[in-house]
Amino acid sequence: MVKLASARESRLYGPRLARNRSEYMNAGLYLFGTIVLLMGFIAQFSKEPKSGLLLLLIGYFLITAVNVHDLVAHLAGIDFRLPLMEFDIQLALVEFAVPVVQIFGSLLSLLGILFLLILEEKGVYYSSLEKHALNMLIAGPVLWLIGSIHNSCQIYERADGHIQILQESVNIPFLLASLLFVVGAILNSREQSRWIYHGLMLLGKSWVWLGIFGSLLLFIGGLMNVVKVFKMQQMNGLRLEKLRGGAQEGLIRVREGRVPLMNEENLSSHRLQSGAEPKGPNPATPYKDVLVGNT
Repeated sequence: MVKLASARESRLYGPRLARNRSEYMNAGLYLFGTIVLLMGFIAQFSKEPKSGLLLLLIGYFLITAVNVHDLVAHLAGIDFRLPLMEFDIQLALVEFAVPVVQIFGSLLSLLGILFLLILEEKGVYYSSLEKHALNMLIAGPVLWLIGSIHNSCQIYERADGHIQILQESVNIPFLLASLLFVVGAILNSREQSRWIYHGLMLLGKSWVWLGIFGSLLLFIGGLMNVVKVFKMQQMNGLRLEKLRGGAQEGLIRVREGRVPLMNEENLSSHRLQSGAEPKGPNPATPYKDVLVGNT
């Protein structure tokens, strides 16, 4: 869900200080949103469950805002040039698709809760909007689950094992949380089909309890994301992943008005042609890149 701090060179969408500040704000806002979401589910057991639903609305709104920020940041990283996605499948399916899917999922969950609140305030029951609200509470987590699966497919060849572990420590809690939200929404829908409930009674205990555990996992994932952002910004000489298929050269050509003459691939071939002995692999360079470069 939180994808702004990645291992892409294309994340260099602004000055270093502004970029670091934006990534800290992004990670902190998402962590705060998960706390609000957790408090909203816990408040369902209070005497005023409406206050809990209001907290859920705020939490979903904050998570939506974070994903919108992620999407804008990724598009800004490639100068909003969508045709570059055809050169890099991971850019399209992960960096672009995941925030979009998460945004729609958050909005559907937000609208489902909002409809139930409106119907409760107006005292309108036996309305078709109740069924639509329950369907939205199922569709939203399903989209979250799809986005989390896509997010787990984020693999960088040039990133070292430390970065991969940091990424998975964020992806796995998000994936499990999304799964719990889906299971809770489905169980709640099946439970309501057996009994005649209306208004806030449509939100059963299974939905609340699984929502609590899911929000707790989101909080753990958000906390690990803060650690990931901090660690990645403290790493010196971090080698970032380039856009594949010549997309990085096209991006540099657009930004600087020239083609990079001596990139890493041209530099290695130039050393081999000139007979210069390689000085040994760079510690930040994976074995695969060294083997391909030497052959």
